[in-house]
Amino acid sequence: MKKIQDQILVIFGASGDLTYRKLVPALFDLYKQKSLPDNFVMLGVARSDFSDELFREKMVDGIRQFSLSKDAPQADVDAFADKLYYLSINTEDSKEYTKLTQKLDLLDSEKNTEGNYLFYLSTPPNLYPLIPKFLAEQGLNKAKGKIRRIVIEKPFGTDLKSAVYLNKGLLADYEEDQIYRMDHYLGKETVQNLLVTRFSNSIYEPLWNRNYIHHVEITAAESLGVENRGGYYDQSGAMRDMIQNHLLQLLALVAMEPPTVIESDAIRNEKLKVFQAIRPLSQDDILNNVIRGQYTAAKVKGKPQKGYREEKGVNPDSRTETYLALKLYIDNWRWGDVPFYIRSGKHLPTRVSEIVIHFRPTPLNLFIDNKEYCNDGNILVIRIHPDEGILLKTGMKVPGAGYKVKEVNMDFHYSQLQDTYVPGAYERLLLDAMLGDSTLYTRGDALEAAWRFVQPILDYWKNNPEAPLYGYPCGSWGPNVADSLIEGKNMTWRYPCKNLSDDGIYCEL
Repeated sequence: MKKIQDQILVIFGASGDLTYRKLVPALFDLYKQKSLPDNFVMLGVARSDFSDELFREKMVDGIRQFSLSKDAPQADVDAFADKLYYLSINTEDSKEYTKLTQKLDLLDSEKNTEGNYLFYLSTPPNLYPLIPKFLAEQGLNKAKGKIRRIVIEKPFGTDLKSAVYLNKGLLADYEEDQIYRMDHYLGKETVQNLLVTRFSNSIYEPLWNRNYIHHVEITAAESLGVENRGGYYDQSGAMRDMIQNHLLQLLALVAMEPPTVIESDAIRNEKLKVFQAIRPLSQDDILNNVIRGQYTAAKVKGKPQKGYREEKGVNPDSRTETYLALKLYIDNWRWGDVPFYIRSGKHLPTRVSEIVIHFRPTPLNLFIDNKEYCNDGNILVIRIHPDEGILLKTGMKVPGAGYKVKEVNMDFHYSQLQDTYVPGAYERLLLDAMLGDSTLYTRGDALEAAWRFVQPILDYWKNNPEAPLYGYPCGSWGPNVADSLIEGKNMTWRYPCKNLSDDGIYCEL
């Protein structure tokens, strides 16, 4: 890894939950791994009235609860906390940013950070157009050989129009290579391993096409409801919250062509081609191939759970989807007529994210008398979380007379790498932003292309308020009608367990 330059990380919205639970704990993990620059400062910026000392106390509490290195010696925590500073300003007032410039100049002179600044927007989305503009007014966007980058959390727009508007505003003051659009899913080690699985193994890549793959599933299931986020979620829904960003990004990694080199632009170019090749959905396609649902009250493990419309902050007549399943196609030579199935939902039986590659069945079923063995083709499961790993389901002969066939698992678990440190998603993404590696960040043209696919679905729901919205009980796998999406005799969704490889033996939900 190249040496990281000395710099100041400025986090806007530093008094919020994301900084407390994710960002500062991830920075401490980087500190413990000796991955921070020699001269490093984190400056928290928000409206809340904190002193440096009070801010450090709060962040230390976050480290002790949420860091991977939470049990580190107190001396290490104190040494890291000394790198944290705080500035209280009204981030919606452009005049206040002179205070930020003065603070940065002071820290530069004291800490020898050489004028290198990384700005992180951990703020409500309404500030995304404002903060970068106010920074530019202070000249803090001008690189001139220095680090001047800006990281923006999702949601990046609420529809195609707002995403295009936000992109245009940013590009008026910043170059594309200065803009880092965050998707924390891409920071997960198992997501990155998807590229290695595909492009470093000759047994997979020759089969990774329409000739050998019957269909592909991508699932992101959550066992909890909206919790205390009802007000936000009711304006978002599963489409904006999960599908448009996280799951379409996973789709691009599964479907992309091999890049010429493992570099940011090469990889992001191939992902863009995938988005451009997704077949647009007609109104009939939306009606038949997009299933949305909303969880209803039920008992889960003996405990009563509220329905979505009973959650705090949710409209009692809400038609916001908490579950979404859709079928789509990628119109290119590799994937012609191979269906991709994507689903995400809240209050499902377990929290699990995985990619499932369903290979075509053998052309002749020689072992047709095996009632216990279903010749539906091999399955490759790439588990993102929990119980991260890879599982291949294959048919093997049962010892004894005849040819009785049983499906068995060949698996690898990340937990088997006991002596290997596996960084958290924010840890990896923060380090990449500090290094200037944008591989795991979303480029503006790809983001707009993803919104371009999603927008007709949002428009259809808006213009057809009576479009089907299916109820499903808390703790179930969503509306039963979603099973009808899957093509093929006796085929349905894979219903995964918390555990990856023993799912045929027992299922721990």
